[in-house]
Amino acid sequence: MISIKKKALVLGGGGFIGSHMVRRLKAENYWVRAVDLKKPEYSDSAADEFIVGDLTDINIVKDVLLLSKSEFSEIYQYAADMGGAGFVFTGDNDAQIMHNSGLININVLSEIAKLKIKNINFNPRVFYSSSACIYPEQNQLDPDNPNCEESSAYPANPDSEYGWEKLFSERLYFAYARNFEINIAVARFHNIFGPEGTWNGGREKSPAAICRKVAEISGNEGEIEVWGDGKQTRSFLFIDECIEATRRFMSTDFQGPMNIGSEEMVSLTRMVEIVAELAGKKVSKNYILDAPTGVRGRNSNNTLMKKTLNWDYSMKLADGLLLTYLWINTQVNPVNSRH
Repeated sequence: MISIKKKALVLGGGGFIGSHMVRRLKAENYWVRAVDLKKPEYSDSAADEFIVGDLTDINIVKDVLLLSKSEFSEIYQYAADMGGAGFVFTGDNDAQIMHNSGLININVLSEIAKLKIKNINFNPRVFYSSSACIYPEQNQLDPDNPNCEESSAYPANPDSEYGWEKLFSERLYFAYARNFEINIAVARFHNIFGPEGTWNGGREKSPAAICRKVAEISGNEGEIEVWGDGKQTRSFLFIDECIEATRRFMSTDFQGPMNIGSEEMVSLTRMVEIVAELAGKKVSKNYILDAPTGVRGRNSNNTLMKKTLNWDYSMKLADGLLLTYLWINTQVNPVNSRH
């Protein structure tokens, strides 16, 4: 008997999380089509088929959703205009972020709905990656006691237009689920990091930025810039555990929204110290107090995730930072890292 491979579509499959998901799905023997503006920057895509295309174009979305002979059983929607604090919190990119990301989700859902109307058997499970940035700013003023329980999202007051767009798109997915019976899974990611993530250019997030700055120190001692006063807190989830949680989520019938993150909260100053210790360097800090930083405190609340998935993350932050630092060091110091 010939076994038929499951087929998956990964939108944003050239990005950090999307490319790791493609790799995981291939390891599980899926046939995978990936779509993005560009292919992965740091390694070849594992996808069976990679389409370079702009998902803000409705015609591209129409084309990539179609698959000859059989339909996709799973669709992963990671495509978005995004980046770290230097991109999201300056205010300079707000219109671009809201327009591009919002339009991608509108296009994707409207075309899935049209296909469902035409074909009663077309019923993919659709994953949407939302963000912890949707949580109200007033719940994250205390760096030691932020509240990011899923139910705390309303009354809504995200601290950035990026967060507002993510919250709008969450509601869009739930509206399409109600009106067109689309099988959705919505997760709120909390600061996913790891090898092959953006590490320079202005869109990198704080773990990658700190690893890069420490790697750039020649010798065993130096100074790096730290945005803000260093007291702001966050939790960070290693990429492999993000992928594991997402795959487990997709095997349930739960719609979400559900946090996917770590509960190991640290200050930015402490994260610098961890990376310095891992690198074996003495690092002093130059705090840039007028730099964009986002909310004062944020930590994942995993109560719902643990209950729903019967699973929780296990990797310590320091272990994930070590793997990330070692990889970024090979990018910063390609000659030295060979020795």
